[in-house]
Amino acid sequence: MKKLSIGILYILAACGISATAAAQSPSAIYNPAGFYIGGSVGVSDLHDNNDEYGFDNGYGYYRHHTAWKAMLGIRPIPMLGAELSYMDFGGDRGDYSSNYYYGAPYSQAKAGAAFAVGYLPIPLPFFDVYGKAGVARLHEIDYFDIQNLPCNAIPGCFTATSANRWSTDFAYGGGVQWHIGGLGLRAEYERIDTSGPNPDMFTFGVTWTF
Repeated sequence: MKKLSIGILYILAACGISATAAAQSPSAIYNPAGFYIGGSVGVSDLHDNNDEYGFDNGYGYYRHHTAWKAMLGIRPIPMLGAELSYMDFGGDRGDYSSNYYYGAPYSQAKAGAAFAVGYLPIPLPFFDVYGKAGVARLHEIDYFDIQNLPCNAIPGCFTATSANRWSTDFAYGGGVQWHIGGLGLRAEYERIDTSGPNPDMFTFGVTWTF
């Protein structure tokens, strides 16, 4: 989180520089309407402790993972738009050394999502604050894989097992964005609200508006 905070400060500084440049050159200010494409990278948390098989956080999960997303959107008017995205939350692997069975539970999540995006009417043409809400098709995979020892060497041992789940869930998020010309820079948070673990991600990204 310390690294993320430092990253946010750098980006806010860049925002101030961009604002100064835009004020000096009004013709360079971005026109928000149009189609855009983009991508972003950051960190995620699957909020998953593999309760599917009775394992908990005592098995040493790595909570923050590399996440990325790709997006395609349209903003027909300054205050309203729509966005399609593919979200990869990464994987959540337990620690072999803390596991009695010498195995490791593992989870991963990916999703396709469609959002309606609303932009606040703030008087800064080069800066946006926005919120988004929509629906996501979430794909979750959980499995536990026996390692190092033959199964018959462990009392009550079971072989590798897995769960492969699909669900359609509410998704939401928000962020900030600043831009000059067709180039946009954004920082945003997104979360999928499920009946079980709720994967989320915090990312920094770029967009290009046509």
